[in-house]
Amino acid sequence: MTPHISRSGAGRKGLVTLICGALAAGGLAAAGVATLEPGAASASSHREAPLISGTPQYDNTDVYAFVSPDKPDTTTIVANWIPFEEPAGGPNFYTFADDAQYDIHIDNNGDAQGELLFRYTFKTHTKNKNTFLYNTGPVTSLDDPDLNITQTYDIDLVRLKNQRVVSKTKLADDVPVAPSNVGKASMPDYGKLRSQAIYKTAGGAQTFAGQADDPFFLDLRVFDLLYGGNLTEVGRDTLKGYNVNSIALQVPNDLIRESSHQPIVGIWSTTERKNAQGYYSQVSRLGNPLVNEVVNPQKDKDKFNASAPWDDAQFLKNVTNPELPKLIEGIYKIKAPAEPRNDLVDVFLKGVKGLNQPPNVRPSEELRLNTSITPAMHPKRLGVLDGDNAGFPNGRRLTDDVIDASLQVVEGELVGSKNDLGDAVDKNDKKFEKYFPYVAQPTSGSRGALAKGTTSGADVRSQLGDALQPAGSSGGTDNTVLIAGSAASGAAGILLIGTGLAWWRRRMQRPY
Repeated sequence: MTPHISRSGAGRKGLVTLICGALAAGGLAAAGVATLEPGAASASSHREAPLISGTPQYDNTDVYAFVSPDKPDTTTIVANWIPFEEPAGGPNFYTFADDAQYDIHIDNNGDAQGELLFRYTFKTHTKNKNTFLYNTGPVTSLDDPDLNITQTYDIDLVRLKNQRVVSKTKLADDVPVAPSNVGKASMPDYGKLRSQAIYKTAGGAQTFAGQADDPFFLDLRVFDLLYGGNLTEVGRDTLKGYNVNSIALQVPNDLIRESSHQPIVGIWSTTERKNAQGYYSQVSRLGNPLVNEVVNPQKDKDKFNASAPWDDAQFLKNVTNPELPKLIEGIYKIKAPAEPRNDLVDVFLKGVKGLNQPPNVRPSEELRLNTSITPAMHPKRLGVLDGDNAGFPNGRRLTDDVIDASLQVVEGELVGSKNDLGDAVDKNDKKFEKYFPYVAQPTSGSRGALAKGTTSGADVRSQLGDALQPAGSSGGTDNTVLIAGSAASGAAGILLIGTGLAWWRRRMQRPY
């Protein structure tokens, strides 16, 4: 029996969020609910297993897959890594790992095995190793000499049959990565840098790799005793302001389909890391959101990250007999759904029959997309539940509210138990772009309030006084060394790298 939920006020919102965490994790996790995460965390699969939580460069956070709205003969896949990127997190900003293989897998016949694999490998370049700086001045292009740390990547298309390599084709070579958005002074036109990082292949594909705003939106404070134990911690997008490293790939539908008669594909991403023996081993895996965070118990988390969809039967009990609904019932007296949850297996591990379930499907954890469904002109955040078959759980668009949709399905929306449950976070804090790579630009490292007592950059310069005056000018000393950006260039930062002893004596008001 579905519990009665008040339809108004913060109480309803809070309880909704709570149930979302509960039921979502239990059955929903298999569905792709990106709903339960640590408060300071990002979307799905952020710190979801003990081993990967200590190595964020290899940690998958989310996977999105949708028919491109402006190019419906193509499919766009967005896979993200490195959770919780603090925009001002220098001097060592965020790079992909050089000793990893970042893979996007395509299962185009429903057999739980990949037939295509797009492999991204990265290489880091340093112009000047005698400085601690990521950039040594304003960066106006990806080949700017002032961009000290850069990355490039290759893409290989690997074709497989029965998990064996059939062929390998180089799709791209030495493509530049968009850098971390250090700040307005360092990168006065970040949009230009992003545009330069979009690369078109000879086969009609497009690719992008670089930093982006974390596109997932939800309240992640479920792990503080289930939203504070009294529903006081709800309704806030706890991912606001954090960035991720994104790989976006747009490919012709015909490239990834088995045929025009079988247009449904399953998609997931993995990370392989080179071990001490020089071999690559899989350390992270993600298809639908939330699966490894709250569905799998501690004993299975690292095992899941090293496994393949073909072997997912070993985790089936975690879906059919989930833990979290029992915890919710114990704390909030909301009755857990009857077990086994075979309804969730049918909907989420196989695909929705008649929509995105391939023939002769083997149940497995993949994000399934029917590439023949035309993109919606006006996408609805609840996707299929609201009559928009181009949205979740048919793939996953950036704007899809996967928490609300998944919660409502788990609570019986598809079997006659109507409800409008949700987590009170209905959209991302930033607008997504209309064209590839679609993800929003990353939050700048120079964001936020000015220092206390200042209202503008001019105030800061005034307070610093003599320190900002060029050498030899009034109030300065002949041995003051200064590097400053001109006002005309829009530079907001000024770097004082040396001053005369006379200036220091006067400013510090102490004898020398």
